[in-house]
Amino acid sequence: MTAPVRVLVVDDHPMWREGVARDLTEAGYEVIAAVGDGTQAVRVGRSLRPDVVVLDLQLPDLSGVEVITALCADQSPWRILVLSASGEQQDVLDAVKAGATGYLIKSAGREEFLEAVRRTADGDAVFTPGLAGLVLGEYRRLATAPASDAPVLTDRETEVLRLVAKGLSYKQIAERLVLSPRTVQNHVQNTLGKLQLHNRVELVRYALERGLDS
Repeated sequence: MTAPVRVLVVDDHPMWREGVARDLTEAGYEVIAAVGDGTQAVRVGRSLRPDVVVLDLQLPDLSGVEVITALCADQSPWRILVLSASGEQQDVLDAVKAGATGYLIKSAGREEFLEAVRRTADGDAVFTPGLAGLVLGEYRRLATAPASDAPVLTDRETEVLRLVAKGLSYKQIAERLVLSPRTVQNHVQNTLGKLQLHNRVELVRYALERGLDS
């Protein structure tokens, strides 16, 4: 049996925080802590190293973006799913640029939320429908690196990268390309090495910057 996904919940509203933690626990996740401010989030996160951080942006001391920045400062891979009432463009972009893995609006249903946590734990970039296009547009706008500077990828690596950029899981990519999930994972690892990237989130950003999702 595999160990349950360990989750840190960060939200300043006690009832909401407790409800999220309860839903996660009932679904088989291990909630290692549920805290109500950014300072605690950074301290507990660094100490316990959760598999996933479920983070609200509106906190009483540090902002959610500041929490993300602080956690990601050590350069190790963090999987952070923002769960916020705000769908404002700037909030979404600030969170993703700081290092958030995904962004979900609080109006999402219970099953949608639980699935988002699972996919985040798997390394997927998860967004409320409509927000992924927003992020994509911004990264395209900011893209400045000449295409000639890009490392040479094989046709298969490029094909896998395009599907990663569209948000497909390894399993979905394997089914689409009639490959084993292990082979897909190997292609992703090879691509990470060529591009000198550290994790799948950085890979998605690379792909979006170059419009490889089309």
